[in-house]
Amino acid sequence: MKKIYSCELIMKTELCRGVYDYVVKAPEISELAEIGQFLHINCGGKTLLRRPISICDFGEGFVRFAFQVKGEGTTELAKREVGDMIDIMGPLGHGFKTTEGEKAVVIGGGIGVFPVLGLARRKNTAVFLGFRNKDMVVMEDDFKEACDNVTICTDDGSYGYDGFAIAAMGEYLLENKADIIYCCGPKPMLKAVKQIAEHMNIPCQLSLEERMGCGIGACLTCVCKTTGTGMAEHKQVCTCGPVFDAKEVVL
Repeated sequence: MKKIYSCELIMKTELCRGVYDYVVKAPEISELAEIGQFLHINCGGKTLLRRPISICDFGEGFVRFAFQVKGEGTTELAKREVGDMIDIMGPLGHGFKTTEGEKAVVIGGGIGVFPVLGLARRKNTAVFLGFRNKDMVVMEDDFKEACDNVTICTDDGSYGYDGFAIAAMGEYLLENKADIIYCCGPKPMLKAVKQIAEHMNIPCQLSLEERMGCGIGACLTCVCKTTGTGMAEHKQVCTCGPVFDAKEVVL
C-alpha cells in the first residue's frame, strides 16, 4: 500500500487564468520520484475521490505540481494557501524511461507540458510546446532555462510558431536525427505523435491522461486499450502507466 503524506504548501502561483503551480514540502516523495510519475491528491471540501496530478518537478525536499481548474475537486484544491497542509499519496505509476546520451525530442500540449519539464533538462534535447493561444502559454521561462532548444507554438499563431506543435516537431525531424520521442498531451496529439514516430521508425513514449478512481490499481476506471491479447488487451493507466511505449497502446 502506498503511503500518504501530509505536505505543506510552500509556494502557490497562478500561471494563467485557472492554472495553478504548487510546490509542497515533501522529502519522502521527492526522494522516490521519477519524471513522469503522478500524485493522488485529496483536494478537500466535499470531494471524496482523490485527483491524479502529474509531478512537474522535484528536488531536495520538495515536489512541484501544476493543474488546471476543471471540476469540483480542482476548484477546492485551488483554494489552498501557502502554509496549508495537503494530503498526498505518491509517487505513483511508471515514469519515462531514459537512456544516457540519447538525442531526444520532447513534445507537450496544454497541461501536458508539466510532466515533461524534467526531460527538458537532459542534454541533446529539442522541446516543442503547444498552446491554444498566447494567453495560455505557461512555464516558458522554466523550459528555456532547462533547455537551449525550445519552440513555443500556438494554434492561432498569436505567439511563437504559428501552428500545432506536431507540425513544428515534424519539420525538425525532417532535418534532424532523434533517438526517441517523449510526449504528453491531449489524445489527438498523442495519436499524431505515435503515427509520426511509427512512420519515421523512431522509438516513442507517451504519457496518457485518463480519469482515475483509486490510483493504485484496485478499480478499473483508468483502463486503456493495448496491442496485447486476452487479459493483456487492456491495462490500467495508474499502475502500468501513465507512461507507455507508443507501440503498446491503441489510441
